Amino acid sequence: MALEELGKKVHLSFLSAFYGNLLTEKQRRALSLYCEEDLSLAEIAGEMGISRQAVHEAISRASSRMEEMESSLGLAARYRHMENGLEQLRLMIQQHDYDQAEQMIDSLLAWDQEDQNGL
Repeated sequence: MALEELGKKVHLSFLSAFYGNLLTEKQRRALSLYCEEDLSLAEIAGEMGISRQAVHEAISRASSRMEEMESSLGLAARYRHMENGLEQLRLMIQQHDYDQAEQMIDSLLAWDQEDQNGL
């Protein structure tokens, strides 16, 4: 599998953690088989009892819908930002850099407050 395709699958799987429940059952199933089970479109078609083209359309629509939701809501980006900040905070604490850790906490809290005000 090409690295680009793997990256796409990881990205779609990540978005589905935030927006998957907002997709149709058919889209969720096709996306799960594609990203998590790593099945080909033909294999998914056989598993779901639909055409390969229908699988392609379900995955494309699911991808577009999740990208639109992420563009509007930014939940995945927000999660990544906070996760990265918390990981940096963990390292600062492990290194006993408490002043820097306190600044990081203040920075994350300020960013969170600004981000919430934008919603």
